[in-house]
Amino acid sequence: MKKMILLAVVAILAMPVLAQKTESCNSFIQVNGRAEKEVAPDEFYLSIVLDESDSKGKVAIAVQRHEMIQALKSIGVDIDKQLKVADFSSAYFKKKSSLTTAKFQLELHSSEMVAKTYAALDKLGVSNISIDRVSHSKIDELKNEVRIAAICNAKATATVLAEAVGQKVGRCFYIYDANSDVMPRYYNNALPLRAASSKSEASDAGVAEEPLDFKTIKLSYDVNAKFVLE
Repeated sequence: MKKMILLAVVAILAMPVLAQKTESCNSFIQVNGRAEKEVAPDEFYLSIVLDESDSKGKVAIAVQRHEMIQALKSIGVDIDKQLKVADFSSAYFKKKSSLTTAKFQLELHSSEMVAKTYAALDKLGVSNISIDRVSHSKIDELKNEVRIAAICNAKATATVLAEAVGQKVGRCFYIYDANSDVMPRYYNNALPLRAASSKSEASDAGVAEEPLDFKTIKLSYDVNAKFVLE
């Protein structure tokens, strides 16, 4: 009996505190914030596949690789830093005389270099080239800038709405960022090759100088925030 009385007393004493907390929690504004930014990519990752079957086995992979490297060096590619072996077909290791393929990844830093690469390799008869992905060298920094802009947008919205009812926005006590990682946009891999080839037929010199038209990388973030109303 004494225990029940004690619990009742504690509950009565806690009621003002609970009421105060409820009133405080009810005096807030909840808004969404959004921000977007578009940036031109400065990292381009190309996939290059050398295939002996393209020459009906007449030109070995080792020869094709050597010619490719020389062509890339001639346009200013740093082979040691920018070119990597992605894969060799198993046939290459099982039987040296078998037709085989080799896949390489090439990292470039401008659309001009992408155009030059397509033109240079096209002259060698290498047509199996595609763009794996594009990105930006400061992509993480740019993402943070957009996130910050999103929460600033949320506060600006909250301020406008609060002033409309004669109140002010206080501290922010809740931020919800449910955005998944924004990945760079992918491309129709065949488009750049067709563009480079058509220009090559018109003017080989012009291809090397004219950049390809790449889509911008679009970063978009949404946040949900709650601010105290004063």
